[in-house]
Amino acid sequence: MNNADLQKRKESAIARGQGNMAPVYVDRALNAEIWDVEGKRHIDFGAGIAVVNTGHNHPKVKAAVLAQVERFTHTCVMVSPYESAVALAEKLNAAAPGNTPKKSIFVTTGAEAVENCVKIARAYTGRPGIIAFNGGFHGRTNMTMGLTGKVNPYKIGFGPFPSDIFHIPYPNDYLGITEEQALEDLNLRFTCDIEPSRVAAIIIEPVQGEGGFYQASASFLQKLRTLCDDHGILLIMDEIQSGFARTGTMFCHEQAGIEADLMTAAKGIAGGFPIAAVVGKAEIMDAPIPGGLGGTYGGSPVGCAAGLAVFDVIEEEKLCERAVEIGAYFVKHLTAMQAEYPQIIGDVRHAGAMIAMEFVHDGDVSKPYPELAKKLSAKAAANGLVLLSCGIRGNVIRFLPALTIEMAIIDEGMDIFKRCFKELV
Repeated sequence: MNNADLQKRKESAIARGQGNMAPVYVDRALNAEIWDVEGKRHIDFGAGIAVVNTGHNHPKVKAAVLAQVERFTHTCVMVSPYESAVALAEKLNAAAPGNTPKKSIFVTTGAEAVENCVKIARAYTGRPGIIAFNGGFHGRTNMTMGLTGKVNPYKIGFGPFPSDIFHIPYPNDYLGITEEQALEDLNLRFTCDIEPSRVAAIIIEPVQGEGGFYQASASFLQKLRTLCDDHGILLIMDEIQSGFARTGTMFCHEQAGIEADLMTAAKGIAGGFPIAAVVGKAEIMDAPIPGGLGGTYGGSPVGCAAGLAVFDVIEEEKLCERAVEIGAYFVKHLTAMQAEYPQIIGDVRHAGAMIAMEFVHDGDVSKPYPELAKKLSAKAAANGLVLLSCGIRGNVIRFLPALTIEMAIIDEGMDIFKRCFKELV
């Protein structure tokens, strides 16, 4: 069995819409390293898209999962519930920023979490409208595609999308979009498209994931919170990629000193096991009637066991602090490269261990260089480094290492990255 043969089988068996970044098939993985079916070792700077924040196959998560599988694997939390789901909900409620009493629900994917935020917001407010941001990514279901502010590849050929969804610019210093412009556009939407009394919620990622790792400032999130309060609009924080210690705090919007009405959680919640959640103010969460929320696999007992172990690992191994250290360590490497290639590397930015490098032509922010990002991620994969691209313009490389990665592995991976970069430029 080899990678090429598996890729041929994959292309015959799996629809092309569910593509894969590189023809590298995993045999086993440990912490920040992957070995493919041909025995080749790869350094992982993607962590399954910010999922295995605690590293591949963390011993504590593995032990918790094996112990749960020995007891039972599924009963449906809505039919025959279990203590681990209650315990994980209690952990999430306590970890969510703010002092208002919280409640949670469990689903299976991040997109489901976003969909349920919309349902809950509409049930609580009795309003239909949702405002999202250009460049945002919220999922691949019909509703979450509608909320997503990036067409290619997520929305091509899939419309029409739900009504009463409106988009505004995401403030972005690098691209010249100010907070004032974003708020002016929001007020224009209230004038031209939908009155604020019909808006149920505003949804925002504190750091845009697929959009390019642009971070909303604390002042902007605070202004958004005030505006929502003034108009009776709920504020939804999409923490799917930025949560679980990734940005240096358990959830990123904690750094802005605000409290969301509703928050999504997924990806890093359970060390690679499929579970997601909505956490919100208890009064709001209780707006839907019994049976209005749920799903067959939501709150899987295996996922709950893994999630409880992840909480323990984050606390015991101080992964919030580690995220800050890792981010600074990457940035030291990347800014040295930027100083050497200022005409190509337009920006280096990070929020904890959400780290990005943006490519341009001739040092001009208005001339994105997506071809380099695409070629670099492919070349890195061929040289034993898992690397992800992103960005509204497709010109960003993002680094999402496990928060348990060893510094020596970072150095080794960066050596591969620098070598691939220099060979392409």
